[in-house]
Amino acid sequence: MTKILLSLHVLAAIVAVGPVTVAASMFPAAARRVPVAAAVGGADGAGAGDAGGVGTVRLLHRICRVYAGLGIAVPVLGFATAVAMGVLSDAWLVASITLTAVAAGLLAAFVLPRQEELLEELADGRPVERARTARLAVFTGVFNLLWATVTVLMIVRPGSTTGA
Repeated sequence: MTKILLSLHVLAAIVAVGPVTVAASMFPAAARRVPVAAAVGGADGAGAGDAGGVGTVRLLHRICRVYAGLGIAVPVLGFATAVAMGVLSDAWLVASITLTAVAAGLLAAFVLPRQEELLEELADGRPVERARTARLAVFTGVFNLLWATVTVLMIVRPGSTTGA
């Protein structure tokens, strides 16, 4: 049962967290590339000439939002796996849980709301300030770094008898 839970946990992380990290990383640059004329062009933001426009930015935000919701499966399956392995109190796991919570909080409190604000500006035909997209890129970078750290902890498992 442990191998099945671990496999599901890893698959959930790849399928749910992967798209969020990629789409969130692409969002700031995509928002900067939207010309003001393209933003004003259509209320839905997705027209025939919307290459690199508001529709792209809206899609990236939707990917982040939807896959962040699906990402709830990662810690749920992770806890189930930890219980099955008997490692719930190991330091590497406690650190991973803490970093995962921080990453989720960062995504919910800073990344997604700022994406929504920038998307609203673009939809209203207003240009976005480079400083705002740069701050979003920093939050996104920290989010991605936290996930990379969790991934390393999950693989190395310091102090574990099965770690490298």
